[in-house]
Amino acid sequence: MQLKFLPILSFSLLVLACSKSSTTTTTSDNASNPSTSNPTTSNTVVPDIYKKVYGASSITSDGTFVTIKSNGLPDHKSSYYASSNALTDNFSGTTFGGYNFAKNPNSISEKSYVFKIPIDPKVASTHAATPLGAIGVSLNGIPFFNQYAGPNQPLTGEIVSFDRYWGHPAPTGQYHYHVEPLYLTTVKVTKSSLLGFLLDGFPVYGPEENGAAIDNSKLDAYHGHTAVTTDYPNGIYHYHITSNDPYINGSGYYGTPGTVSQ
Repeated sequence: MQLKFLPILSFSLLVLACSKSSTTTTTSDNASNPSTSNPTTSNTVVPDIYKKVYGASSITSDGTFVTIKSNGLPDHKSSYYASSNALTDNFSGTTFGGYNFAKNPNSISEKSYVFKIPIDPKVASTHAATPLGAIGVSLNGIPFFNQYAGPNQPLTGEIVSFDRYWGHPAPTGQYHYHVEPLYLTTVKVTKSSLLGFLLDGFPVYGPEENGAAIDNSKLDAYHGHTAVTTDYPNGIYHYHITSNDPYINGSGYYGTPGTVSQ
């Protein structure tokens, strides 16, 4: 879906959209420390690739699943941090799609995410649709959300509320990315880099491959393809984030998803 018109901002869609009930299962890091550069990892079986999730407070494995814990606090500036926070941002520019930023009424709050992701992902015989709420985790520990603002509602009413790094919080305080996490692709890594994982264990890459832009037409129904990457020299199925709907994920998970709680 091309974004060719200025949407009417509808915070009612936002209230429907990005909320999700869950159960708190862990205690997160202190809110004054939004990222953890040296996450605690288990001594066995954690693949090195998962250690790139630098925003995790811990990364462990039982040999079948890797468990990533995160407090959900972005390590970059945001207009949605409290004014007392060193990372608060008085942003007034244009956001994703070239729209003028219009702040939503929500604020970032600390969470206790527990992402349980299969270490050896396989294509699923039945592809589950992605739900509202967290569908994966980015390198800085922030959740990925899908392309909907609410049940079958497009993001057009929410895009104007994306901050300078193209994220925003839900009414429950969950800061998240529906689209390219601009802080990662322009500051921490590159637009061709690994950006995180969906819950099915398949990696998520940026909007470029080998320096060339990826077009949606080159991706399958799940918004991915199989190819060699720097991290996977033997090739792997992986998703790509692009600038057009469905942005991160298409018709569902390519593999069988693990779980997420908070």
